[in-house]
Amino acid sequence: MRIAKKDFEILEGDLTPMIDMTFQLIAFFMVLINFTQSESNDKVQLPDSELAKPPETVLENYRIIHLAEDGTAVLGTVEEHYKGLGGTLDRHYNEIRYSGEEPTDTTIVIRAHKNAKGGIVQELIQLCQEAGFESFALRAEENVNNGLKYISPIPAGG
Repeated sequence: MRIAKKDFEILEGDLTPMIDMTFQLIAFFMVLINFTQSESNDKVQLPDSELAKPPETVLENYRIIHLAEDGTAVLGTVEEHYKGLGGTLDRHYNEIRYSGEEPTDTTIVIRAHKNAKGGIVQELIQLCQEAGFESFALRAEENVNNGLKYISPIPAGG
């Protein structure tokens, strides 16, 4: 008995739904990404502290100032010496006020380099107070369980 040969078609699946789902997943994870990396600056190495503890509440309204060892401060996209930061602080104060929020409810988070002088940090806090801000937090690292570190704010007043 002889078997007749039939023409076979190559079946291809439609990959469009799979590609659409892949792009949707990428977009989903980009929205949910943890933005703590945006709170870091390569010029700033945080000091170690035994007093640093995880925050009890999440800061909702805050501005981060990165203070390098040489006195260079970064607030938003502005990078300048900390003594010239007054105008930038005033602009941030006005932006917060015009957005309908209270600038006094905004916390200024200072990420100072571990070798930055304490007097510079105090002068920076004073500049922020002159601009109208009242609440501050300092960032530090703590060694936890055999050298593992986490970053935590230390209340600086308010």
